Amino acid sequence: MGTTTNHGFNTQAIHAGQEPDPLTGAVIPPIYQTSTFVQDGINVLRNGHEYSRGSNPTRSGFETQLTVLETGHAGFAFASGIAAEDALLRAVLEPGDHIVLGSDGYGGTNRLINRLHGKWGITNTPVDITDLAAVQAAVQPGKTALLWVETPSNPLLGIADVAGWAGIAHAAGALLVVDNTFATPFLQRPLTLGADVVVHSTTKYIGGHSDVLGGAVVVADRAFRGQELAEAVGFQQFAGGAVAGPQDCFLAARGLKTLGLRMERHCSNAAAIADWLQGREEISTVLYPGLETHPGHELAKAQSNGFGGIVSMQFAGGEAAARAFAESTKLFALSVSLGGVESLVCYSAEMTHASVIGTPLAVPRNLVRLSVGIEQVEDLIADLQLGLAAARAASLQRAA
Repeated sequence: MGTTTNHGFNTQAIHAGQEPDPLTGAVIPPIYQTSTFVQDGINVLRNGHEYSRGSNPTRSGFETQLTVLETGHAGFAFASGIAAEDALLRAVLEPGDHIVLGSDGYGGTNRLINRLHGKWGITNTPVDITDLAAVQAAVQPGKTALLWVETPSNPLLGIADVAGWAGIAHAAGALLVVDNTFATPFLQRPLTLGADVVVHSTTKYIGGHSDVLGGAVVVADRAFRGQELAEAVGFQQFAGGAVAGPQDCFLAARGLKTLGLRMERHCSNAAAIADWLQGREEISTVLYPGLETHPGHELAKAQSNGFGGIVSMQFAGGEAAARAFAESTKLFALSVSLGGVESLVCYSAEMTHASVIGTPLAVPRNLVRLSVGIEQVEDLIADLQLGLAAARAASLQRAA
């Protein structure tokens, strides 16, 4: 369960759920690399731990840490972001339910909802996350159980009005789920804006070092269909079993302790790069909420503590230029994922969003997504110049 204190974010990140080991005084809690726990009698458990699928002290510490930072009621760690989303869907949905789903979001979420849960009678309507009228119109009275939005969105960096989405959800008797992976609790706390559930790929900024796979669900103190959300998700975590292991939880907890410091650098580097990219002849559009030209800039400024470390851009030279750029940078390594200390470049249309190719949700083929790391920004800009030179050459070759 989450706790509240008067301490600041960075203090909570270091101390919540991360108390020194009471047995030895070790400043860093140990990794409880065990599958089972000795009982003091039949079903007489020491500190509530029986079997590591049900609970593990390392996992519990990380869950508390993240829950406090998200100002939630309870948190649950899973083996991946998709495992977390799947557990949440199984916990709260029934066959015949309907989801209002942000049309611009992670391709894996779309695949999970459409291709796996769709087989079990779950339907969805994709909507423009920035258009509250469209969100309202997509609600099916008596059927819509969830509204699901990722903000900032992946990879177009749209900004949703979380409070507006929450009002529509609650008027329909539905839950609002916000994917907070891009923003992190350092920049945005959706539960304080009216959301009922936050989901994370903790692989990304929370782990922060590209060395751990994980996911999380954090819930508000709310009941749905006669059951507490914490109880429903907790049962699904135990019964479904896709839990995060102790080593992964240790790494995620370690990363979370420096989240605030890292996000400050991610944001400042991304802002500098977005500003530098504007006006480049190779680029037709720079997408970054921190730019005053971004349509969601004022909303992002109002509901967030910063604009994040992701910059997307569309190339004037089309697909060929975008591909050439993505395959030519050195410090920006070509890879899926994001949120690590190192910079990455992704050709989203065929990498992270291949599951929606050929559909109305397909990502523009001239778009490249940058996950801006914490390196020296001057070095990153010099690296981008290599990519732009390759994009120019590809455009000229195509024109010839």
